Amino acid sequence: MSDILNKIVQTKHEEVARRRSKTPLQAVREDAERRVMTRGFEAALRAKIVGGQAAVIAEIKKASPSKGLLREDFIPADIAQSYAYGDGRISAACLSVLTDESYFQGSADYLKQARASCDLPVLRKDFMVDIYQIYESRAMGADCVLLIAACLDDAQMAEFEAAARSLDMAVLVEAHDSTEMQRALKLKTPLLGVNNRNLRTFEVSLDTTLDLFKDLPADRLLVTESGITTQADVQRMRDAGVQAFLVGEALMRAKEPGEALARLFGD
Repeated sequence: MSDILNKIVQTKHEEVARRRSKTPLQAVREDAERRVMTRGFEAALRAKIVGGQAAVIAEIKKASPSKGLLREDFIPADIAQSYAYGDGRISAACLSVLTDESYFQGSADYLKQARASCDLPVLRKDFMVDIYQIYESRAMGADCVLLIAACLDDAQMAEFEAAARSLDMAVLVEAHDSTEMQRALKLKTPLLGVNNRNLRTFEVSLDTTLDLFKDLPADRLLVTESGITTQADVQRMRDAGVQAFLVGEALMRAKEPGEALARLFGD
C-alpha cells in the first residue's frame, strides 16, 4: 500500500470511529435494511453493452489530492442530470459519487442529491475499511459500493461483499495488479475494476487493464478506471473487448459533462 493510501485508510478509520460514537452500528444497519428500493447497477451496465454502447460509470468528483479542485461550479444534481441525458443518444449507464471529505472534498449529501435528480444507479466511491460503511452506504441511498483490494484483506472483502449483497447492493472490486485481481476473483461479484494507476509510481498506463483483461473469466465484467481521456483511449479498450469504463476527471472540467461524455464515447 502506498504512503498516501495508508494515510487515507488511517484517516478513514478515525472518521468511522467518530461516526460510530454518534450513531451505533445497529441503528445504521436498521436504517439500511429499511431502504429496499435499489437500482440495478450491473443490469444498467450490461444494458448499454447489449445496445452497442460503452457502459460508462460517470463520476461526480469535486477535487482530488493530486489535481486539487476540479470544478468550482459544483452542483451534483445538475451534473447527474447532464450525465443521464448526455447528448440525447449517448449517455451514462451509472453514476459514481465521491463521498470522502478529507481528501476529495466529497459528501454523502452529494450522493443523495445526485441520485434524487435522475434514475441512474449510483456507486458510492469511498475507501471502505469498516463494515459500518457498507450499511451506511445503503442508508444514504447507494446502489453499489467500491471495495479496493489494496485497502482490505481477503476476509474483509468477503465480509463486506456479503453485507452489501444482503442489502441488494452491487459490489465493484478494484484491483491494481494481477495479485489483487486474483484475490478479487475469489469473490462472487461479477464487477471487477482495474485502476490503471500504479500505487508506487502513480503513473497511469492503460496496459494494466489490457494485461489483466486477458485472464478474466467470461462471466465477469471488467471496468477500466483512470487514464481514459481521448476517443483513441476508448477505441483501444473497445477494440480489445473492454466495454465498461469509469471516467471522472476527463469530464469534470467540461461546462456540460454529459455532452463531454457523449463526445468521448461517440463515433
